[in-house]
Amino acid sequence: MFDVRVALAQLNQTVGALEANATAILRHATDARHRGAQIMVCPELAVPGYPPEDLVFKPSFVAANLRAVRQLASQTGEMPIVVGFVDLDGGNLYDAAAVLQHGRIMGVYRKIKLPNYGVFDEKRYFASGPTGLVLDTGPLRIGVTICEDLWVPNGPHIEEAQSGATLIVNLSASPYHHGKWRERQRLITTVAREANAAVAYANMVGGQDELVFDGFSLVTDSRGQILAQAPGFEEELLVVDVPVEESVPREPAGSQILPLSLPIHPGTTLQAPEICHPASTEEEIYQALVLATRDYVRKNGFADALIGLSGGIDSALVASIAVDALGPTHVHCLFMPSVFTSEESTEDAKTLSRDLGIPLRTIPIDPAIDTYRELLAPVFAELKEDITEENLQARIRGNLLMALSNKLGFLVLTTGNKSEMACGYATLYGDMAGGFAVIKDVLKTMVFRLVVHRNARARGPWLPKRLLTKAPSAELRPHQKDTDSLPPYDVLDPILEAYVEEDLPVEAIVARGFPRDVVRRVARLVDRAEYKRRQAPPGVKITSKAFGRDRRLPITNRFSEESG
Repeated sequence: MFDVRVALAQLNQTVGALEANATAILRHATDARHRGAQIMVCPELAVPGYPPEDLVFKPSFVAANLRAVRQLASQTGEMPIVVGFVDLDGGNLYDAAAVLQHGRIMGVYRKIKLPNYGVFDEKRYFASGPTGLVLDTGPLRIGVTICEDLWVPNGPHIEEAQSGATLIVNLSASPYHHGKWRERQRLITTVAREANAAVAYANMVGGQDELVFDGFSLVTDSRGQILAQAPGFEEELLVVDVPVEESVPREPAGSQILPLSLPIHPGTTLQAPEICHPASTEEEIYQALVLATRDYVRKNGFADALIGLSGGIDSALVASIAVDALGPTHVHCLFMPSVFTSEESTEDAKTLSRDLGIPLRTIPIDPAIDTYRELLAPVFAELKEDITEENLQARIRGNLLMALSNKLGFLVLTTGNKSEMACGYATLYGDMAGGFAVIKDVLKTMVFRLVVHRNARARGPWLPKRLLTKAPSAELRPHQKDTDSLPPYDVLDPILEAYVEEDLPVEAIVARGFPRDVVRRVARLVDRAEYKRRQAPPGVKITSKAFGRDRRLPITNRFSEESG
């Protein structure tokens, strides 16, 4: 038994930013060498960024990614770096890992197990690699795997262990949903015991469109004991002395064997590694939302965000997240009261603006409502008022937000939650208008929990406490309450979790104790609102099944639970 010093570079890369991504890898490699690392492992597709999606169909993108890897290799020395990139061979594209050392590419591993479920479409882009790769350093053999390779029974790591590997490294880009870090812990500890090998798992961190990567890279010994786990939601270079058994030379069990030298272990003692994990579910989700918002705004070239502040709890939570992501000087709020806006909402909007330290502009919308009514009067003269007039108010607000966005260059953050988006309780081109939907995948009951959590973390006044007690309302007509249109959220949200995230049929949900008429009504609302969700801006995925990338149903669709 001896130690090998492994560095895991938990990187926040940007898709297509090849030069910047390579620079980040080199920066971490320099740090790793200074700390005596003998090998550094980067996340999956760390050079081009993950997921590159249809960019890989552009020959110029693939060629630029290959040039970046060769340039990166030219700057390596004695410490090998294992880095993810898109490989091209014989007309096929591969999700691959390059082993870089001594100024060149020593060898390449191509991902064997390609996920094609949930948010993953890898079989659309990549071919499967032929065999595992084992790095033979003399006393130690190291198996190389990429993400999904570890998530399937009898994956490549088993073959690599049979070829003598007593350390398995894994380059990963595992997207976040709440509790995912625990799933990975269970997975990696199981893999270590199955292979009788230590495991070093390097995960990506950062936001990419709807996805957010949480990091929590980790290392286990061969018994599945967790030795270290990096913090979540931030870049980190995790350096760990990993105890490994000396490899017994044996014939490869199908894996390619690549001879490789490692620098001598420095012999110095590292500080005891931490095993980091979130303090609570609410803290975990809140950090994910902050990171995803910061990266979406910044990586898309914006400096400032704009929020339509209503005086309600949803827009307050979005404002809080934006302030934590960007800083108060980069967050701007627009309050657009109407005759239906309550005194409480006006007070709460002003209080929140003051306590968060963000500027608040106010533009009353009553004059615009009167103008629209006048314009439409000849057509609407004989018709009763209905939801049309309510939606006009939301659309006026959407127009004002987008006008300020155009003029001032701010990105509009929308404020609708998952409960509303699920049921279609939102207005196209109104409160759905914007560039990024921060809480699109956050159920209303979780909105309340996140506000309680963030207030508890604050050292002074943060979000008005009245937000937690007043009845939710769109305030588009007198005395309006959300419960006029929807079941109470403590009833609605569990039904939505069962119907949307678990794909349970109506009868199975009824069997959990919910009224049949309520469940059937909610199912109809969800099914009918698909056309709205298709026109919503992208938003952060924080559950196991988010609308959009995870859940894809046809708009033109006559199936229903009743007809089925």
